[in-house]
Amino acid sequence: MRVPPRPSRTRRLRHVIPAVVSAALAVSALSAPAAAAQEPAPAACPANLQNSATCYTGQSADGAYYAIAVPEQWNGSLVVHAHGGPDLGEKSDPERGIGDLERWSVMVEQGYAWAGSSYRRGGYGTRMAAADTESLRRLFVEQFHPPKRTYIHGQSWGGNVAAKTIEIYDKHGPYDGALLTNGVLGGGSRGYDYRVDLRVVYQYYCRNHPRPSEAQYPLWMGLRAGSTMTTTGLRARLQECTGFSSPPEERTALQQRNLDDILAVTRIPERTLESHLRFATFTFRDIVHNRLGGRNPFSDKGVGYSGSHDDTALNAGVERFSADPTAVRDLSYDSDITGRVSIPVLTLHAIDDPTAFVEHEAAYRAGLRGAKRDKHLVQTFTDEHEHSGLSTSEYANSISALDAWVRSGKKPTPASIAASCPAFDASYGTGCYYKPAFTPAPYATRVNPRPDGLDWPALSADQEKKWSRLPSVGIAP
Repeated sequence: MRVPPRPSRTRRLRHVIPAVVSAALAVSALSAPAAAAQEPAPAACPANLQNSATCYTGQSADGAYYAIAVPEQWNGSLVVHAHGGPDLGEKSDPERGIGDLERWSVMVEQGYAWAGSSYRRGGYGTRMAAADTESLRRLFVEQFHPPKRTYIHGQSWGGNVAAKTIEIYDKHGPYDGALLTNGVLGGGSRGYDYRVDLRVVYQYYCRNHPRPSEAQYPLWMGLRAGSTMTTTGLRARLQECTGFSSPPEERTALQQRNLDDILAVTRIPERTLESHLRFATFTFRDIVHNRLGGRNPFSDKGVGYSGSHDDTALNAGVERFSADPTAVRDLSYDSDITGRVSIPVLTLHAIDDPTAFVEHEAAYRAGLRGAKRDKHLVQTFTDEHEHSGLSTSEYANSISALDAWVRSGKKPTPASIAASCPAFDASYGTGCYYKPAFTPAPYATRVNPRPDGLDWPALSADQEKKWSRLPSVGIAP
């Protein structure tokens, strides 16, 4: 069933009802300024969808590029996608939506319409991303047909965005269920503490970020505001200190000891050490300088580091700092989860996720339990080892299980979801790796807790409501 966009309100008033949006708009969809929202313009679908779906692109009034796909055999329901990252940079990425559509085309192959926003800008901002996600859902309803059911999917940081979206907007009832995969579900005020630890532990051993000869700055900044460091330059410093990209036999004794100590203390997997250090450098700079006006939302005061060859020296020599309470407030308001959900939420997480540790799921469950809403949650875990992508069979199985839960009202179990996966694997052949009996350890067993950092949710609904009344709170869009 091909579903072209509905005409704009102006055109409807003129009783002009074209079958499809003018093809001329397709040429300008990725280049027009964001002064006014663009109607969805036909665009090329990813190769595997070209014969089974119609795709559209456009740009919102806020400047967010988006991509939409409607399958020929549409089941009437919509999946709204929240992407991860955050990507850095001040402009929306016109290619991100189509790239994400290709990556999660399984949703369209399963009969769902799909809509994904690139967000109005790069950089951190969970509520900003949630607003752009909700804006795209409304655009779909306006320009196409109101779906029978609407699901939201978020992966990685997009899991945080999606979880925040249903808390902010679901009181109006637009979403029927949420699928969160490999989500960063600890929230911003606690979810990056292990990267704070990496930043200070790395500098204690390596002394090259910054070097003694360079301008000094507190490490919670990630980088000083005017730094010209690149990812290539950071990688060179990491290699200089640890030899991480060299075979073990080619590392010096000091490099190997530095690497061993950093990994043991932070519990970050070696294969993602560089990406975590990039986040603790460039994304921290974005959070601090671009979003919080130079205020510090991070702390390592009172943290006891262990696992090195000399913990006493490490704890005595590592840089210490305390957070600015207003910065913590604004980061928490922007991204922390209150647990106040009222719709079915299904999560899927790789047990050996090296980026968003599986203990994020323990934090999320504790948050919903603290809000007395954990009855709305089912969590599933798989014996996989990557963060950016899981088995296609599992994605197909997960959206089907969520849809069945919403339609029937019957809550599934991890075991029943695992049992339904082979039917999808017969089509996709990417494997089913569920571990129904797995339960993640508490978040504090993986990430050093800060004072008052053991209770969940990190942000109560009452506190969020009080903060919302302040004249200026959170991160500006």
